[in-house]
Amino acid sequence: MREALRGLTTRGRSFLAAAAAALIASLILGERDLLRVAVLLAALPLLSAAYVGRTRYRLSCSRTLDPHRVQVGASARVILRLQNLSRLPTGTMLLEDRLPYALGSRPRLVLEKLGAHQASSVAYTVRADVRGRYEVGPLVVRLTDPFGLCELTRAFPSVDRLTVIPQVVPLPSVRLAGEFAGSGESRARSVAVHGEDDAATREYRYGDDLRRVHWRSTARTGELMVRREEQPWESRATVVLDTRAGAHRGEGPTASFEWAVSAAASIAVHLRHAGYKMRLVTDAGVDVDATEIDGDGPLLDQLADVRPAQRGDIGTLIERVRRRNDGGLIIGIFGLLSAAEAELLAGFRVNNATCVALFVDSSTWLNLPTAAREEADRSYGVAALALLRSGWRVVEVPHGAKLPALWPQAGRGSQGFAWRAASAESVAGGVR
Repeated sequence: MREALRGLTTRGRSFLAAAAAALIASLILGERDLLRVAVLLAALPLLSAAYVGRTRYRLSCSRTLDPHRVQVGASARVILRLQNLSRLPTGTMLLEDRLPYALGSRPRLVLEKLGAHQASSVAYTVRADVRGRYEVGPLVVRLTDPFGLCELTRAFPSVDRLTVIPQVVPLPSVRLAGEFAGSGESRARSVAVHGEDDAATREYRYGDDLRRVHWRSTARTGELMVRREEQPWESRATVVLDTRAGAHRGEGPTASFEWAVSAAASIAVHLRHAGYKMRLVTDAGVDVDATEIDGDGPLLDQLADVRPAQRGDIGTLIERVRRRNDGGLIIGIFGLLSAAEAELLAGFRVNNATCVALFVDSSTWLNLPTAAREEADRSYGVAALALLRSGWRVVEVPHGAKLPALWPQAGRGSQGFAWRAASAESVAGGVR
């Protein structure tokens, strides 16, 4: 009751003040009718406080998020269900669910009175344009009486978490040579797919059947090579995301970093659904073997938390990939690279592995003066040429590019881009 009295509204306190004034006037003037008025004025807010206070601790609340995981730009529905556990009806209730700024303003919903043991549900919609994990709640319920004389606030401590994952776009099917690696499950992709000349071979070991000698490989390597008759093949791919803050430009949902994260999510999901044993690596500490998890959700949850790394380093990224690399296709989404960083990546490609670089020209996310634009284009071209010369397939990613339109270039490369990169280096050499 004491706390209920503290919840009196301005109207309720005004009633008490009027009651006190009427009481004093009745004593001074000796009017008993004023005393009755004073009692009535005082009784109304006190009874309202008792009424509201009685129902305060007899409410239960539950919250449902539909769904718990949404893509950037999508909406989720929040359903609140309140039940009156007491025998007395409640007054009108004002509901306010606490939300982080990224999910919009706090919703305020009015729920009419609930009868004895009655339940009712209200719903609202949230939308997030920024990746992350957000807490929804706690719910604040304001209880009031029909006259608006008393208002009490109750907060339900429970919260739910909404995960906003990167946008995943469907990609066309593209043949990516070099994705097969030995060991693992036996698959129907074997010598018959690549032809006899591409049969898997290894060095001759003592005791091997001489009928398994592969003479073409022996002639090419100068060492006795034997065929692996039942080579288990599996499609392996590693998606590498460059999270260096200095390599990206722009802010908010339209930044080049967000494009790169969305591309990594889309490619990873596409390859998983195509049957690849997929791994995701970033220089911010993420190293996920997608073969060890069920569904795409846990993988996308990792990307929901990725942030630009202020101390990111290409050397660290390469080291993370090498730590558990067992062959297969490597697809990197890189921001701006210096010539030295491009050379590090060029040296990373070994054993004729197929490496595809989606090279984000994040300088195009800025409006640069003419001279600065020419210098940025030259630096970009020099780095791209270093990758091209080492055997990387380089896909140019300017501002406004759509990943589904760029994805086919991962299978065939971009000859026109190679010519432009070579021209940029020749111009840069002339300037020097």
